[in-house]
Amino acid sequence: MTDKKREACELLYRHWATGTQLEALPDALRPVDRAEGYAVQACIEDFSRQPLYGWKIAATSVNGQRHIGVNGPLAGRILAERVIENGGAFQLGTSLMRVAELEFAFRMGINLAPRATAYTQDEVLSAVATLHPAIELPDSRFAHFETAGLAQLVADNAFAHYFLLGTSADDSWRALDLAAHPGKAYRNGALAEEGVGANVLGDPRIALTWLANELSLHGMTLKAGQVVTTGTCVKPVVIAVGDHIEGDLGVLGRVSVRIV
Repeated sequence: MTDKKREACELLYRHWATGTQLEALPDALRPVDRAEGYAVQACIEDFSRQPLYGWKIAATSVNGQRHIGVNGPLAGRILAERVIENGGAFQLGTSLMRVAELEFAFRMGINLAPRATAYTQDEVLSAVATLHPAIELPDSRFAHFETAGLAQLVADNAFAHYFLLGTSADDSWRALDLAAHPGKAYRNGALAEEGVGANVLGDPRIALTWLANELSLHGMTLKAGQVVTTGTCVKPVVIAVGDHIEGDLGVLGRVSVRIV
């Protein structure tokens, strides 16, 4: 599948770069399972001039999984060129999904390489350097992503698009119950959505551990310095040009973006 996976990735990237969508990958290029989807996705790094910034997790809620017809989370790559400075502007353009998501994000301090046994949550947390509030601005290259299926959605970089990372929280976060920790999203100063960390696979720490083991299972290393954003803790906030979106994780900090 080597040549075909690159051709599939190039097709998806062209749509990403131009802000257009396709109905589906051609039959000859379409991955058949999660592993083939990741093989296609991996080629996206060839379009970046910088080291991989990090990883995102899609479909970390049951409702989110049902919406796109999958039975579990998906991992995607965050490219450095798609990271916006906290407080900066996101050009809405031809974005299909038009939502912002408030997330718990972790920056890794040491590598977690592939291995035969699963990483425990304690092992993964001990590899974390810092915790941050974050906003993800997802999108899809499929016009009807709800029916694209798991393998194509993985190939499509699990809805990765643009991303903002807030300032790191102090190390007291390690003593908090992140499952119970509240998050609030504001649109133009008014409360738009609120939720808790439990909306993220039961706990953002569970989601982070899932990501480490998902990468390990597919032969990929979660590297020191990379950021993992764990999935939205609130219902995605609908955005439009002119909006100011702010995410508030209380003592863990705030992060914001302007929609232009």
